[in-house]
Amino acid sequence: MIKPRRIGHATFETPDLEKAIAYYGEFMGLIVAERDQDRAFLATKVGQLVIQLNKADRAHCIKLSFEVAPDSDFGELARELSKDGVRSELRNDAVPGMGQVLSFKDDKGTTIELFKEWNYLAKHAQVAGIGPFKLGHVAFFTPDIQRTVTFYERVLGFRVSDWIGDFFCFMRCNPDHHTVNFFTGPDVKLHHIAFELKDFMHLQNSCEVMGQKQIPIIWGPLRHGPGHNVATYHRNQDEQVVEFFCELDQMKDEELGYFEPRPWHRDTPQRPKLWTPGKTSIWGPTPEEDFHRTQT
Repeated sequence: MIKPRRIGHATFETPDLEKAIAYYGEFMGLIVAERDQDRAFLATKVGQLVIQLNKADRAHCIKLSFEVAPDSDFGELARELSKDGVRSELRNDAVPGMGQVLSFKDDKGTTIELFKEWNYLAKHAQVAGIGPFKLGHVAFFTPDIQRTVTFYERVLGFRVSDWIGDFFCFMRCNPDHHTVNFFTGPDVKLHHIAFELKDFMHLQNSCEVMGQKQIPIIWGPLRHGPGHNVATYHRNQDEQVVEFFCELDQMKDEELGYFEPRPWHRDTPQRPKLWTPGKTSIWGPTPEEDFHRTQT
């Protein structure tokens, strides 16, 4: 079984590359580490690659990368994938700071790239804008959520952290409560992408920046139930939903089976559970109507 340790970066297609670079650079506070006519690579202020932008006809998230242990044998991982009927190939796509990757597609057609070698692309740079700490998680609509969850459990070794009803699943590959989410929908498309901020003050400052830039907050600030993160949501230049969050639940010891105790937990200890739809927020407003609008 493959066991990713963390999410690396997400790759987005966008019809307006310059507008996307302006959003992720000037507003988000990411650093343009490298770019050419049709691609751009953006890193956090500590230097980790988190976003790749490719110019295309439509806005779409096409790829996720995950780091595996440095002593991983890609040949062995390829054989493991083959046992599950998954075809893979070794590739070097000249991604800045990243070595060879093992590439394959998940059950819904999203490309997954496993990597074990990487370098910082910047070092504690001073940035304007929000300045997120890291890429936290990516959520997708999927037409067969049980099949997708099974794929990530069986092939990639993810664990289920929580369910909302039978239509929204949170999955983890490290101590973070979730690294990928899956939401039942008729078509495969992005549900939202989330960036972790340092603390609640950082989240408040991000709200001030959104107010100055006249970017509407479409949900939040609120504290979720699943994951218990404090979060806000807005839309980016391609009308995709973006979350800023902090204080996400951590499962420090898998054998103990509960999340790190926090004073805002209602269940003690807080273990993976099935949440009741419509009753998943600890505090905060209900989402604006625009939050539920999906892109075609």
